[in-house]
Amino acid sequence: MDIHDQIRRFWDADAAVYDEAPNHRPTDAGELSAWAATLARLLPRPPARILDCGAGTGFLSLLAARQGHKVTALDISPAMLTRLEARANAEGLGIEIVEGRADRPPEGPFDAVMERHLLWTLPDPVGTLRAWRAVAPMGRLVLFEGRWGRGDPLQQARAVASRLLGRAQGRTGGHHGEYPEEVLAALPLGAGTTPAAVVETVTAAGWPDPWLERLHDVEWAASVAAPLSRRLIGTPARFAVTAG
Repeated sequence: MDIHDQIRRFWDADAAVYDEAPNHRPTDAGELSAWAATLARLLPRPPARILDCGAGTGFLSLLAARQGHKVTALDISPAMLTRLEARANAEGLGIEIVEGRADRPPEGPFDAVMERHLLWTLPDPVGTLRAWRAVAPMGRLVLFEGRWGRGDPLQQARAVASRLLGRAQGRTGGHHGEYPEEVLAALPLGAGTTPAAVVETVTAAGWPDPWLERLHDVEWAASVAAPLSRRLIGTPARFAVTAG
């Protein structure tokens, strides 16, 4: 089976539980406000044509559409997009829904391309970012990522503690399972993302002048919204890389 088909099947199955994790779809008013302020600062002024790659159930797409942007939501998983479309319709937001691979984006030109936690699951992250550049030649790239993975002992320890706490409280981690090892082995960033790796990927793809910043406001809002047990474990570092 083609790796893209394996990835599609995983996220189709995951759609039913994905939003159970607060970090996947925050609902706290303070955290939502922090994310909204971040998008307003990093995206072009509305109305801009925005491509949200790996849109999933629509967290970023909905925020951007609420701010007046013309959003195209791209995802490989039809089950994820079904949930996004239902939420957009419920709010009367005109988001364009496109099912497809991230490395085959719809025709532009777009004023900005954005993503959240997608890079790790791309079989060819450099080639994919080049494809995004082609449909936004004069546009902006906005990547929302986090520091995690096997190369960071502190984050590994936090992840283990978080899973154990979730099990003790009878909660899932927000996923129905994990990628098979053979799929992870085929993903250049499958073992984790770091700020340096993301910046290097952006540069290799030909996006000019990447900027890196820590998302302190989002981290703080997420920490305030979390129960005490989660605060003691700590909030994973979150950052944005912009270019163009």
